[in-house]
Amino acid sequence: MARPVIRSAIVAATVMLGSQAAWAESRLALVIGQSSYRSIAPLPNPVNDAKAMAQMLGDAGFEVQSAMDLSQTDLRARIAGFAANVSAKGPDTVALVFYAGHGLQIDGENYLVPVDIDPKREADIPLQAVRLNDILNTLTSVPSKSRIILLDACRNNPFPAISKTTGRGLAQVDVKFGTPGTLLSFSTSPGAEAEDGKDGNSPYTTALLKAGREPGLPIEDAFKRVRLSVNQATEGRQTPWESSSLVNDFRFFGTDAGAKPAVTKKTVDQWRKELQGKPVQDANNLIVSDGSVEAYEAFVGLYAEPPLGPQAKEWLDRHYKMVAWNNAVITNTAPSYRDFLAKYPDSDLTSTAQKLEERTRNKPVPVVATNTPTNVALAGPGPTCPCGTPPAAAPASKKAEKTTEPAKKRADKPSPPPRRGREIVEEEIVIRRAPPQVYYEPVPRIYYGGGGYGGYGGGNYGGRGRY
Repeated sequence: MARPVIRSAIVAATVMLGSQAAWAESRLALVIGQSSYRSIAPLPNPVNDAKAMAQMLGDAGFEVQSAMDLSQTDLRARIAGFAANVSAKGPDTVALVFYAGHGLQIDGENYLVPVDIDPKREADIPLQAVRLNDILNTLTSVPSKSRIILLDACRNNPFPAISKTTGRGLAQVDVKFGTPGTLLSFSTSPGAEAEDGKDGNSPYTTALLKAGREPGLPIEDAFKRVRLSVNQATEGRQTPWESSSLVNDFRFFGTDAGAKPAVTKKTVDQWRKELQGKPVQDANNLIVSDGSVEAYEAFVGLYAEPPLGPQAKEWLDRHYKMVAWNNAVITNTAPSYRDFLAKYPDSDLTSTAQKLEERTRNKPVPVVATNTPTNVALAGPGPTCPCGTPPAAAPASKKAEKTTEPAKKRADKPSPPPRRGREIVEEEIVIRRAPPQVYYEPVPRIYYGGGGYGGYGGGNYGGRGRY
């Protein structure tokens, strides 16, 4: 009886080794579940979600690090330690982070919420939570093959002191502006809230566990199934969303094909032709799976009947609002927020936009030094004395006196040959500096695409740029 058992074990081990050999890259995962919040009601499912995801990722060949109910200090330390492990593994590494728990947006910035948070006002969130862009910057600061961030973190804002003035859900983040090779998935679309679930796992994690285990399924196709499954399970209340700059093919199970094949997006007209004449439910399934603006626009134009027509229009309207909000936050000027308020005067972001418009109203405009006469004129007058009294004119030097000879005499002189290098630059550029001013900003703004890597110092997904 021992021989069949041994033979079965050998076969199982051979299959496992063969599966591991199919993955050419190293695979590292950090799985976080936040359930036991101290100042608010606990969340039932995030720890369950994290444990189930850790099991699936382990089966998929990931070296998994699991962490539950982290404080802010512990959450930051875990992210830093994970990045160090990715660096040690080398550039041919797939790094995956799964987070389940509360997440919220403040002033257009997304934050993951530690269990020890206890905010009394909005300004406490940046001090007590962990900024999503800092995590993205940390992960892109080390060479890796791909970075996959899965956020089941768009649950409702649970903090009564600030829930009425902050925007719903999470703000939009487009990783196409950052380092190539990143996929960021939200459990619901920007500006919407996700459900925690009633059967031990959230709708998002339930769908991801099923789609992820499909053998040979590319990750983009897996998320098409996740979108449709969650949308159907919540009767349209929740539809996952992702942004991707992946350049390599990735599958949880099965052999990766190497370079990711190019995908051609369909136009609105192409989608209209494909959807024309289909039953409304079939057409809705197609556009939800695809998740593109073009698909939704075509559907809204063809199907107006409830409930699916208004549901798709609500998704599309929210998408346009969140894109406009993202543009306002990135521009970060009083006119940009006024423009947003003119388009969306009564949204859940109105209070935040009004606050930021007021904060940026007297924001100084940087003066660019240039040797073009037009821009020198646009620089405006030079700085004035802080006390308001113009300084006394300095006596003219002998060198200056020599330049006051008659214009005709100067015109008769031949022009000197052009000089090269530093001298010509110093002679032609006029730099006018604005008077020094101090501006206080509790929550510094984000600038996408600037600087090098690293959370607070700038980075591909936005450092902490100040006014």
